[in-house]
Amino acid sequence: MPDNSKKIVIIDYGMGNLRSIFNKFRRMGFVSEISSDPDIIKNADKLILPGVGHFAKGKENLDERGIINILNYKVLSEKTPIFGICLGMQLFSECSEEGDCKGLGWIKAKTVRFRIKDKTKYKIPHIGWNTVNIVNRVGIDDFLTDDDYFYFVHSYYVQCNDTADVWMTSWYESEFTSAIKKGNIFGTQFHPEKSHDAGFKLLKKFIEL
Repeated sequence: MPDNSKKIVIIDYGMGNLRSIFNKFRRMGFVSEISSDPDIIKNADKLILPGVGHFAKGKENLDERGIINILNYKVLSEKTPIFGICLGMQLFSECSEEGDCKGLGWIKAKTVRFRIKDKTKYKIPHIGWNTVNIVNRVGIDDFLTDDDYFYFVHSYYVQCNDTADVWMTSWYESEFTSAIKKGNIFGTQFHPEKSHDAGFKLLKKFIEL
């Protein structure tokens, strides 16, 4: 049976796909809570920052809901494990070309738009299934192989300054960072909640850390 003594909070900042992650945890047997309440976030053992949409709007929503300070405290001071998904991961970076906006700055990186040359073969946004190459294994990925596929929907990706922060890469005309990891900070550009067994196991191992 899953260990439900850990409090899992899915952060609600109005940027979508919260229910699919909540339902994924429920199917795994984990109890989670969707919230934007700083007091609830403060008591979390594990944090999930999902998101789809515009970077600047996501940062604005975090600010307007008063979530940034408690996130900085939890992640940077308490070292609470956090998992960012898609836009959630991008917000970990220092800034983005999308809206020319500053991010949370937890990772020395910039969120940039794909520069595609062959626009007939490689459409933007990048939508669909793709494999990953694990650059720096972090423990919760010990089951993954080069044959595992994950689901992507994005036009931007995170470009890290330090290769040590690159967890996984993928290929879409050229190599791009598809997952990052720094200490207690995890992030994937792909959607593990939509990626069948491989995504299921990755989220499960994160919660069981």
